[in-house]
Amino acid sequence: MLGDLLNGAWQSIVFGVVGVALMAAGFLLVDLLTPGKLRELIWTRRNGNAALLLAANQLGIAGIVFTAVLTSYSSFTKGLASTVIFGLVGLLVMALAFFVLDLLTPGRLGDVIAADEPHPAARVSAATHFGAALIVCACIA
Repeated sequence: MLGDLLNGAWQSIVFGVVGVALMAAGFLLVDLLTPGKLRELIWTRRNGNAALLLAANQLGIAGIVFTAVLTSYSSFTKGLASTVIFGLVGLLVMALAFFVLDLLTPGRLGDVIAADEPHPAARVSAATHFGAALIVCACIA
């Protein structure tokens, strides 16, 4: 009984570390998609557009990790591998969604996200990012 509890706690720590690493990769992805550095855009310039896109990305990745863990294989190794794979797939699908939206809309979406003035396109971009993540979640289940 105690062994099962400790094993579950250990697995939670490992899945948590993987989830945080995937969220860090999501941060880097959004940083690459937008001009300028996110740290400066959000924490120094208080850019709401960039913050909204990053928040959607982080929630999307968390949703993918949640779904992968919840539907995980009975084997810890397989479950962990599927979480990493689906997390990376989610990042790729979100990047693809960003590029497709950028192609379908006027101007450069990255410039809109980095602009200091609030822009409705930031909400559309965030919804597209999160929607892409939900699609990956549905593929897991």
